[in-house]
Amino acid sequence: MKRKKGMPTYPGSRKLYAVLSVLIVLESIGIIAQAVFLARAVSLLFQRTPLVETLSDMALFFAAFAVRYGLSHVQQYVAENYAQKTSRHLRNKLIQAYFQHGFRFAETKGTGRLVTLAIEGIDQLKQYLEIIAIRTIRALVVPGAIVIYIATIDHISALILILSVPIVIIFMILLGLAAQKMADKQYATYRILANHFTDSLKGLETLKYLGKSIAHARSINQVGEQYRRATNRTLRMAFLSSFALDFFSSLSIAFVAVGLGFRLIDGSIPLMPALTILLLAPEYFLPIKQVGSDYHATLDGQVAMEQIDSIINTAEINVGGGLTYTWKPASRIVLQHVSAGDERPILQGINFSWTGHGMIGIVGESGAGKSSFLHLLAGYLQPTNGRFYVDEQDVSSMKDGWMQQMAYIPQHPYIFPATLADNIRFYAPEASDDAVKRVIRAIDLESFVEQLPNGIHENIGEGGRMLSGGQEQRIAMARVLLSDKPIVLLDEPTAHLDIETEYEIKQMMLRVFRHRLVFLATHRQHWMQAMDHLLVLQNGQIVERGTHGELLQKRGIYYDLHVHGKGGRIDATLDLSLSQTI
Repeated sequence: MKRKKGMPTYPGSRKLYAVLSVLIVLESIGIIAQAVFLARAVSLLFQRTPLVETLSDMALFFAAFAVRYGLSHVQQYVAENYAQKTSRHLRNKLIQAYFQHGFRFAETKGTGRLVTLAIEGIDQLKQYLEIIAIRTIRALVVPGAIVIYIATIDHISALILILSVPIVIIFMILLGLAAQKMADKQYATYRILANHFTDSLKGLETLKYLGKSIAHARSINQVGEQYRRATNRTLRMAFLSSFALDFFSSLSIAFVAVGLGFRLIDGSIPLMPALTILLLAPEYFLPIKQVGSDYHATLDGQVAMEQIDSIINTAEINVGGGLTYTWKPASRIVLQHVSAGDERPILQGINFSWTGHGMIGIVGESGAGKSSFLHLLAGYLQPTNGRFYVDEQDVSSMKDGWMQQMAYIPQHPYIFPATLADNIRFYAPEASDDAVKRVIRAIDLESFVEQLPNGIHENIGEGGRMLSGGQEQRIAMARVLLSDKPIVLLDEPTAHLDIETEYEIKQMMLRVFRHRLVFLATHRQHWMQAMDHLLVLQNGQIVERGTHGELLQKRGIYYDLHVHGKGGRIDATLDLSLSQTI
């Protein structure tokens, strides 16, 4: 779905443009007929013709008037219907893109920007689609039809109208470019405000706890003030552009009127054609003026369309084929010389292979590329070089099937404002209550559920019963167990838990994920000792690999991280306490 320069090209757009073109051609005929019959009626009355003899011309004028505005309403209905369907389609595609590449988009574009696009951006795009097709086609068809008709009755007036259009267009372009620059700055400021506000909402409890909420409110006020100023600058430019457009179009009409006046005085042109031209001259400039005024009204929609198309196109490029795939106990994953990164490589020359199940630890200092490695495995981050294949099939050819094999447990699992059972059914929405209860017993959450008034149907999350960090992690594990996903990705799942809870969660994970392929990114030393294999990352590269004992014997980077904690974010006190507990 690539948007080309010019008119938007979404599904159904060609049919829309064809229908609108026919309707606007008919509207142009109605506009000309309206002017002709009105000019004829006025001319007859000016010549002292009896009123009865002008009734037919007046009736035809009102008929043309009704047809013109009837066709205008039909155009609006057709365009609104198309915009409604397209905006709904784009919102669905955008949400799908968020789910497919949410980690990467959130990191690179900001959560607030994604929320803004999905809510306000789609609405702005809908308004843009409603207007742009009608205005653009009308600006091409109506002035052309009018000037052709005027040329048949007066070449001089037609020439004045034709020569005045380039002047108006030049000023429209110059002011439009300035307005576009202002709108881009305004949208950038709005994006900062949205990111700021959304992130503040997410961290409101922490800010309040740390006593930083008032200071942060001032920061939001500053960003809001910047947005207000950017909006005012854009409005000033829009008003200036509208004034210039009205001024030059009025000036052109005045030239036509003055020319017609002089020729009426010397008798070189009859009253009726002169009056017809004078009535049609404002109609000639009206579509052009509407394009100019609507350009400013739809700038936000244009910017939103570019942002939305960019995200959807990125997701569609990276989705690849839809081949089904099932991970088996003897399946093999291979990465050969894989590099990844949009502007600069964040993973470089990754070589890795593994067969069957097992627990693989991904360790390294902060910023070494551990989370990026997980994103690569999950398909959220696409290789820019090298090959990534499973069972001799390139992952890009079976992207959907590969992603269906995985479950992801982050540091802070998201708990939906729904029942406990529905939260556990995240990966398996059709699972029965009995299946949910079996999983709850497997993760030792049964005693907690027994305390709930409604059992597994108790509402949890926002607006419901609040959970501890350990309970949230258990629910995340229950989701994976219920879905029976063969591959599990863990990004420091116990980093923010207390010692006792971390010990319980660790033992449970080692037990329930024993016969799966698990990739665990961690800083914790005690986790490293429990892994079947370790990958040590540094600057986006795998610099060491092996078991815990093998890597210690090498006395290399892993040894420094494990023994001395050099460059790593390792809490030695916590790990020592947990090791003693174990």
